[in-house]
Amino acid sequence: MPDTESAIPLLELDRLSLSYFVRAGEMPAVTNVSLKLWPGESLGLVGESGCGKSTIAYAVMNYLGRAGRIVGGRILFEGRDMASLSAEELRRIRGARIAMVYQEPMSALNPSMSIGEQLAEVPIYHAGASMTEARSRARQLLADVNLPDPDRIMAAYPHQLSGGQQQRVVIAMALLANPALLLLDEPTTGLDVTVEAGVVELIASLRQRFGTSLLYISHNLGLIAQVCDRVAVMYSGQIVESGTIEEVFARPRHPYTRGLFGCIPLPTADKTARPLTPIRGQVTLPSERPRGCYFGPRCDSFIAGRCDATSASTTTSAIARSAPSSPARAAAPSRPMRRSASAPVRARPWRSSANPAAASRPLPRC
Repeated sequence: MPDTESAIPLLELDRLSLSYFVRAGEMPAVTNVSLKLWPGESLGLVGESGCGKSTIAYAVMNYLGRAGRIVGGRILFEGRDMASLSAEELRRIRGARIAMVYQEPMSALNPSMSIGEQLAEVPIYHAGASMTEARSRARQLLADVNLPDPDRIMAAYPHQLSGGQQQRVVIAMALLANPALLLLDEPTTGLDVTVEAGVVELIASLRQRFGTSLLYISHNLGLIAQVCDRVAVMYSGQIVESGTIEEVFARPRHPYTRGLFGCIPLPTADKTARPLTPIRGQVTLPSERPRGCYFGPRCDSFIAGRCDATSASTTTSAIARSAPSSPARAAAPSRPMRRSASAPVRARPWRSSANPAAASRPLPRC
């Protein structure tokens, strides 16, 4: 369970704004995002491609490259401003306190080194372990992530493993130093359904075993419901809605969130009686964002003169639900959202220990 008694969040994004500087000029990727992740908690970040989810993860790791830059706000890890750390301090934190599982495991593994050599580097560098100790710990963690025959995996090269095996190796590598924070950037992309389910169950069990906090980035709302305690919905570089899994899945308040649920196919639904309702249009480019609410051009609840106003009270449409057990996370909506009569809100099932009846229902895949 999340440690809500902790006075300092493990990770805090304080009015964070990120931009990429290219030949065409400044491209604002993320604007005024505020999030808090507490020790032992799992937070899901969902939204369409191009909304800035991966950019936030790379910013936490300080992997934005030369083109990316923090132009506003702060990233605080364990109370320390990441921008104020030296290169050596960042190297000590990466892999040891913060680890990341990338979207493509093949690109995260060195094709010229065996799996055992790559895994052993982590405890050798971060814990000062000997080669014998490092290989022993690596072999044990391969067994912990349910890879059969760890000795064969240790001697193998990345191209000799399947996609699911590569993903488990990357997860094992991320957990070798027992990090406090694990960033997962769509870790099941490209995996078949069976392997995907196994990886999701593995992540959930490892989180409980090691007490690691998770920032889970995904398009799949069903996976987020299985793994996370809270969810934040991103659109065009902004957080438009956040809350617990139960709150957001049962009572989505923002039109974009309701749109995401409306385009999920349900296995038990009649496609004729309940056709999918896709969100029209696509995410606008950062350089072409409209005035006021960024979702306005695609929203059925759009109100001219209000949703496209540029005053401080209407430029953001973020909705955050308060958590009584954690006053520090409470926030008020910037403006009430009007529900369209043509777009009714349908409650969706989620997996939660607080809702055992729903745990047996199949989850939709997005």
